[in-house]
Amino acid sequence: MLLIKGIPCLLQWLVNRHPEEDAAQIAMHVGVYLLCVLIPYLLGSINPAILISKIRYHEDIRQFGSGNPGTTNMLRTYGKGAAAATFILDLLKAAVSVWIGCLLASYAGAAIAGFFVIFGHMYPLYYKFQGGKGVACLAMVVLNLHPIVFVILLGMFLVIVIGTKFVSLASVMCALLYPLILHAFNGPGTVFIMALLCTVFVVFRHRENLKRIWAGTERKISFSKHSKEKTAGGEKNDKQP
Repeated sequence: MLLIKGIPCLLQWLVNRHPEEDAAQIAMHVGVYLLCVLIPYLLGSINPAILISKIRYHEDIRQFGSGNPGTTNMLRTYGKGAAAATFILDLLKAAVSVWIGCLLASYAGAAIAGFFVIFGHMYPLYYKFQGGKGVACLAMVVLNLHPIVFVILLGMFLVIVIGTKFVSLASVMCALLYPLILHAFNGPGTVFIMALLCTVFVVFRHRENLKRIWAGTERKISFSKHSKEKTAGGEKNDKQP
């Protein structure tokens, strides 16, 4: 639905961007940019946390802890190895998506691809549009598009996590600061618009975490082993993987 509604905007953007080109050339550009949307979205829809939990542990990570199929919940539920594998694979799919976007349509294509791999991770086609929160994917997108901005945000992320032990708070703060810092370096444009969209969706996906932080019930990060806990009416499972 989002893709269908966005096509008229894409056409108008292309006409404004290439006013000297005819209909056939515009159509070719449309096809290229649609690939920058579709390929990253389909790659983003592959969720390593769900695959690892089902293949390695014969369980579904969405039934444990926070229910989020992402790195932090994998760490809390299965430990460092599973979390590291999830994190690396999330980074890899984001990097591949950005590289494909860059090959297809240069910097603008990379930015579009970066947003849609994150969107696919959050709303995956293969898992009834119920996915993760996109933080690892966003980190890799920023690293590929704006290395200096990435270094600044990484420093802020580490300071917040070390100081508060809240990964969710650090993620939201960095997502909010991302377009502001980017604008200081690059100014407005397609890349800035994609950054704003990333921020909106990442913050929205963390809305429940923000409520728990406000209520004082958000869990803090820890690298020690945890018992597994069902998310919805299940009983605690102390069996270690």
